[in-house]
Amino acid sequence: MPGDVLIEATGALGRIRLNRPQAINALTHAMVHDIDRALDRFAADPGVRVVLLTGEGERGLCAGGDIRSLYDAPRTPDGPSMDFWRDEYRLDARIARFGKPFVAVMDGLVMGGGVGISAHARFRVVTERSRIAMPEVGIGFVPDVGGAAILTQAPEEIGTYFALTGRMMNAAEAILVGMADLCLPVARLPDLMAALAGLPDDAGGAEVNALLQSLAVPPGPAPVGAHRDLIDRAFAANRVEDILAALEEDGSPFARDAAAEIATKSPTALKLALALLRAARTAPGLEAALERDFAAARALVVGPDFYEGIRAAIIDKDRTPKWRPATLAEVSEADVARWLEPTGDRVFPAPALTGE
Repeated sequence: MPGDVLIEATGALGRIRLNRPQAINALTHAMVHDIDRALDRFAADPGVRVVLLTGEGERGLCAGGDIRSLYDAPRTPDGPSMDFWRDEYRLDARIARFGKPFVAVMDGLVMGGGVGISAHARFRVVTERSRIAMPEVGIGFVPDVGGAAILTQAPEEIGTYFALTGRMMNAAEAILVGMADLCLPVARLPDLMAALAGLPDDAGGAEVNALLQSLAVPPGPAPVGAHRDLIDRAFAANRVEDILAALEEDGSPFARDAAAEIATKSPTALKLALALLRAARTAPGLEAALERDFAAARALVVGPDFYEGIRAAIIDKDRTPKWRPATLAEVSEADVARWLEPTGDRVFPAPALTGE
């Protein structure tokens, strides 16, 4: 039987195909290991000049981590959930520094863990079907997998807006935010694959980039751009309460909608997510940001909101989570700061945090 990750080499192209289309290729722990082994194989194969990541089916590259399995796992800071996140974050960092050109096709739905294995690639391709999001605050979690590190590099406060609302980006918005590089029509993806497979032996990143540019098309409008002034002003605050106050003061339909969206999210996750975003601005690199993501995950894995969010979203599907605590005022700033401090249980060696 085919596995959940299909690995093959054709000419100069090493392909990694996520193969759980019925689950929009949601990422399991076993799939993380399979992708890592594929990178071992392609790194060692001199005939493979470029690696391509795609998802089977038409619904999306990857809808995120398999949160149902995390819901069912023991709720402890030393359980299988932490093992999954540790290995997932290591894979994200490996993709970012992979020695051969790595192309990720972010077609269809790409969320959470799907962002982690694609948005850190050297070449990130979106299509007219792309819908990309880091919606974790809606299930009592935070934008992890280095997502906060990417969003904080977006122009001004657009990344903060997408992190706290969890809203979807289209192709143009993903490029504007820095989640992707260029847009290819779905109809041209077979041409891309054939051209990558036919790359000459001396091809490298420059040749891959030239090929992608030759196939790319303008991504179309980025609707969020029409609200840049408001977003940059309101989301510049360092407290979620102040962001909501600024949106209320503005009073425009867009501001009211954004505030209403944020108000449905976990207060704990919102405060932790904003702190992650601000901390990512001064992180010395991706590994340091991922280490902080891991510390946040350790805190949330023993709290109620992550599981309540999953219950409301995919178990009972009532879409009415009962957050604890229920208000932003009840979430201690001191607790938030403490939750972001890495412990002895790390993803990477300690020097990654000091930039050494």
